[in-house]
Amino acid sequence: MKTKILTLATILITFFSLQASTFTTNIDVLGKKKVELGISETDAEIYVNGKLIGKGSTVITVPSKDCVTVIAKKIGWLTEKIEFCNKKGMTSPPKSYYIEMRRDDAFDASVQTDIANVDIEMKVETMDKDTAWKLINQIVLSSIDVIEMTDKETGYLRTSWQLKTFLQSTVRTRIIVKEASTEPLVFKVKLVSEASEFPMVSVKSDELFKEWDRVLRSYEGVISEFQARVK
Repeated sequence: MKTKILTLATILITFFSLQASTFTTNIDVLGKKKVELGISETDAEIYVNGKLIGKGSTVITVPSKDCVTVIAKKIGWLTEKIEFCNKKGMTSPPKSYYIEMRRDDAFDASVQTDIANVDIEMKVETMDKDTAWKLINQIVLSSIDVIEMTDKETGYLRTSWQLKTFLQSTVRTRIIVKEASTEPLVFKVKLVSEASEFPMVSVKSDELFKEWDRVLRSYEGVISEFQARVK
């Protein structure tokens, strides 16, 4: 009799232990998860579902049955994006995660400037219009060899867009020259620099581009050449 009681007790203890283990496991699966996040750039901004929550390192909370999108941003570095999900049937979020940021190739291939996308005046005092116009064309063609529109009579010139694609962006550049006045003879030149936040974008997708306060290094000296030679 004593043996039967001990056996029954053992069975009950085992049963309740299994139930408790299952309950704990379910809680672990369904409960919120925390991820310790570290980033190689200590001043990189961290966004969770679009909201800025810190810089460099933080603890990310992933609610039960949900996902969160984490974005790391820093000027001069590529934007990094990772999603953590806490859902049944999906890989559980890690206890810790480290993001190694990479340099932005578009940033490194360009320089910041205050002469992009603005009209720069060139007052011509030492040459006539024909000579100035010929020189202007020479300078333009030395940087961009495709002229989309030109009219000597009105003094208007516009190059085609020059497109360059980077890992996370696309940059397009063009030069526009227009005659501002005849007496005195004044031309205005504009170095147009625009960027899209997407790679491999068509040059015709105007809605995806916006003015960029940087200029690709290959066009860095164009304005200063105009100013030095057309005068």
